[in-house]
Amino acid sequence: MALSDDTVGAIRAMILDGRLRAGDKLPIERQLAAELGVSRGTLREAVRSLTMIGVLDTRQGDGTYVTSLEPRLLLEAMSFVVDLHQDASVLDLFEVRRILEPAAAAMATRRVTDQDVDALNALLAEVGRDTSVEDLVAHDVKFHGFINELSRNSYLSSILDSLSSSTLRARIWRGLTEQNSVARTLAEHQAIVDAMAAGDVDLVRSCVVVHISGVERWLEKAGATELAGQTA
Repeated sequence: MALSDDTVGAIRAMILDGRLRAGDKLPIERQLAAELGVSRGTLREAVRSLTMIGVLDTRQGDGTYVTSLEPRLLLEAMSFVVDLHQDASVLDLFEVRRILEPAAAAMATRRVTDQDVDALNALLAEVGRDTSVEDLVAHDVKFHGFINELSRNSYLSSILDSLSSSTLRARIWRGLTEQNSVARTLAEHQAIVDAMAAGDVDLVRSCVVVHISGVERWLEKAGATELAGQTA
């Protein structure tokens, strides 16, 4: 296992120093194994590991290539892990969102245009107090995804998209069980957009923290263990 880990590190170094670039085909197995000073079996283990996390792409009958290395592709492995643990650690997921999303929204506020604000307001106009819980949560995902993209940080927005999709069930359950959750969500979304339009970075951060903390507090009150059992 140590040899395989070292080989993963060696291939990683080749990508970082530019000897291998996105889209490049790896040398044939025999040649690469000799270059790295490892057996072909060890090389295969390393390639499998890097394929699993989206760094390499093995094509049957063609060879192994470095992927595009796009953030969304590289973060798919993290998304899978998050999905596996979402019931057991949903409060932890919200805690991470509460830390990262205000930062993303603050970055977005510094870069937002009038057209972006118009688009966010148009998005808000698509829902109202009579909107179903399911449609509201779909809107919530779209709303936060839009703001995260405005941060212009593809790694951060990809991480947040993964976390957001993994807390869907908790948000739906809150909407079904908590009074006035629809009106509260819409009001909080509008406050975020208004603060962004005003260019008030500190207020945007505060509004996002309040928005995410509301679901977090509800989860603590309802009991994360009970929620996991009811939504499994």
